[in-house]
Amino acid sequence: MKVTLSALDTHESSFTPLVVIELAQDVKEETKEWLKNRIITKKKDGGAQLLFRPLLNKYEKETLENQNLYLVGASKIRLLLGAEAVGLVKECNDNTMRAFTYGTRHNFRGFDDDNDDFLTMAEQQFIIKHELENLRARDEKMIPGYPQAKLYPGKSLLRRLLTSGIVIQVFPLHDNEALKKLEDTWYTRFTVKYQPIDSIRSYFGETIALYFGFLEYFTFALIPMAVIGLPYYLFVWEDYDKYVIFASFNLIWSTVILEVWKRGCASMTYRWGTLVMKRRFEEPRPGYHGVLGINSVTGREEPLYPSYKRQLRIYLVSLPFVCLCLYFSLFVMMIYFDMEAWALGLHENSGSEWTSILLYVPSIIYAIVIEIMNRLYRYAAEFLTSWENHRLESAYQNHLILKVLVFNFLNCFASLFYIAFVLRDMKLLRESLATLLITSQILNQTVESLLPYWLQRKHHVQVKAKLQALKADIDATLYEQVVLEKEMGSYLGTFDDYLELFLQFGYVSLFSCVYPLAAAFAVLNNLTEVNSDALKMCRVFKRPFSEPSANIGVWQLAFETMSVISVVTNCALIGMSPQVNALFPDSKTDLILIVVAAEGTTDVTCGCCQVNQ
Repeated sequence: MKVTLSALDTHESSFTPLVVIELAQDVKEETKEWLKNRIITKKKDGGAQLLFRPLLNKYEKETLENQNLYLVGASKIRLLLGAEAVGLVKECNDNTMRAFTYGTRHNFRGFDDDNDDFLTMAEQQFIIKHELENLRARDEKMIPGYPQAKLYPGKSLLRRLLTSGIVIQVFPLHDNEALKKLEDTWYTRFTVKYQPIDSIRSYFGETIALYFGFLEYFTFALIPMAVIGLPYYLFVWEDYDKYVIFASFNLIWSTVILEVWKRGCASMTYRWGTLVMKRRFEEPRPGYHGVLGINSVTGREEPLYPSYKRQLRIYLVSLPFVCLCLYFSLFVMMIYFDMEAWALGLHENSGSEWTSILLYVPSIIYAIVIEIMNRLYRYAAEFLTSWENHRLESAYQNHLILKVLVFNFLNCFASLFYIAFVLRDMKLLRESLATLLITSQILNQTVESLLPYWLQRKHHVQVKAKLQALKADIDATLYEQVVLEKEMGSYLGTFDDYLELFLQFGYVSLFSCVYPLAAAFAVLNNLTEVNSDALKMCRVFKRPFSEPSANIGVWQLAFETMSVISVVTNCALIGMSPQVNALFPDSKTDLILIVVAAEGTTDVTCGCCQVNQ
């Protein structure tokens, strides 16, 4: 007999809490009751048919605090039917990957009616998030109790509640037992080893697992560069111009590693089922606004915003602002070179040990200023991209990433290009690259992981002390967990993590031929980065909702673009080298043709790798 959603029980007395909804403190009772009914009502009647209860009962609210916290869960059958609805792909008994269906559930590997582990907790939370987001207005014209919060048929209720400030946040709970097991195999013991990528995927989902998989792969890919670079650096310490061999290896390395990654990425995501998972129809992003109308594609009533207005905002406001920021970045760079000239002149006049140390101060100050400018620009880019009013989240992310990458690339690498191809000072290029790379790594580790972890530990101590002071005859374990987690910062995605790797890849691939230790420092940084990022995911931020991913998205294109730029840069450096120029003392035309041929050969090699893949 076919099981339908209408046969499910939404009034189970106990269930495993998976997701927490926090309401504002002054939310009206009629609004709470309406939201509860929409969550537990049967699907055929417009509900989500999930399990829902307050975190605290009436007595506990009086004993502790009047927290507007609610727990959401689902029965096993509801989750399985939800897995079918979202199109989760699972491995069958015949080793093929297929979209899960409840009717053929016994054909899938690992399924058993008594087994609750067929769906990972991350998948269960993803299903609940999907069902909550698909709660849509029917006949309601407004949210009960809030006449100003207008609704129209088809509008996502959760998004409207969030934008109205009625719902403060929705987040998935940690599984403390599973989290402890993951930590023990991941980062608590500092050893050089492979990460438990499959376990990370089961707990955090594919998007997070792919980031850590790429971080691990990139770190191992840096090892050949580090191994070759260390003796190369030691033996030609003062010979700044003898970099032709290392530059040749560098341009081949930067091309090949990305093609190998794409193969490994496809293998992982096929095993996880996301490579063949059908892409769901993308809903308008929460911040999208416009005049209500009928979407000609979906037939739904939703806000409509003319594309020409968005283009005007992009080309008349966003683009000039980005260009102004790029100009300001170049202005700051010229101030840095003035400081370098001042420090060098002071050292030449005095020649003391103090002035020799002073030579590194301008680069350190400039590296700090670069990090500050990058972060300030990031906020401005986010504001501008939101103001452009993109309909889809993917379009928003693409425009944001483009803005941030262009500025970060110029801000971080313009001085290096200027030193290499205008000043042609390889000694200064080596010193500047070393200072920028090491300083940025130290700052990123401190700001992204260590400082947030210290602040979170301090808050945990305060909350636990407050709970111990309460004389409540109740089991406050779950209450303590929810209260601690709701105060954690929200993980905003892998954007900053990929950006850090992107800039690191640029430092290594573009100019490491003049500073071969760059790869070695990058390896050391990434070995600690794995542990600090793992700590950040497990103990600093709320658990993020799982998001199925088939690859690293637009970042693959970003890294490939950097790879092409590195090929051109290394070919140009080879053409500038005294060794190559000595081979063609009379004809620069032959030299230019050879450099172009080398660059073309590298591009053809890259193209062949893509075809073979």
